[in-house]
Amino acid sequence: MTKPTPKSLCKPVPLLVFGAHPDDIEFGCGGIIAGETKAGRAAHFVVCSRGEAGTNGTPQQRVAEAEKAAKILGATLEFLELDGDAHLEIRVAHALKLAAIIRRLRPSVVLAPTVELNQHPDHWRLGQLVRDATRLARYGGLKELKKFPSHKVTNLFFYAVSPDAEPSGAPPVLVDISAPEIIKAWTGSMEAHASQMKTRNYAEFQLARAKVHGMRAGVKYAQALFPNDSLVFESLAPLV
Repeated sequence: MTKPTPKSLCKPVPLLVFGAHPDDIEFGCGGIIAGETKAGRAAHFVVCSRGEAGTNGTPQQRVAEAEKAAKILGATLEFLELDGDAHLEIRVAHALKLAAIIRRLRPSVVLAPTVELNQHPDHWRLGQLVRDATRLARYGGLKELKKFPSHKVTNLFFYAVSPDAEPSGAPPVLVDISAPEIIKAWTGSMEAHASQMKTRNYAEFQLARAKVHGMRAGVKYAQALFPNDSLVFESLAPLV
């Protein structure tokens, strides 16, 4: 397991992002991450396999690509061993491991893959596990989590790695990622996963998706997030 830096262990991270495979975060929400880190907000990635079941790339290559991509996006990264690529199961023990990470890093916002079934099974299972973990992280009486104080996440959002993973009938939150420096960092992070580009030009595919979302929002590029809970505002001032 790649260890988080000592700084990330002692200082809360505003944004915590979970991915089932080494490239999921970059493809699914990398533009959003780039925008956040360029605005000075720290982000930390937790990747729950090393892509060992993939058609292209060895686990060692996939890890190196993920480390390079995270660096481009300005995020820190750790790997968590669960059941392995294409073998992820929904277990209480896994949710507790994820809840322990949430307690350790104390994020305000957590991102995870959507729980839509029509996608790689590791994606929706991890989304469900993260959703469970955000709840377990709140409960002070869980003996397995006593090492860290309980923590309540402000918002849990889901990202879609593919169009089929976008929840139907659920209006997304669209994040404007049109700034050239954001697109450059995001594209670079996707291209860092060179082994996966042998199957398909995923960078071009995701940029095309972002253009479509951008058209919906009246901007050049946008990425979609789907809130787990209703968004709460103290006033409409942030929206005006």
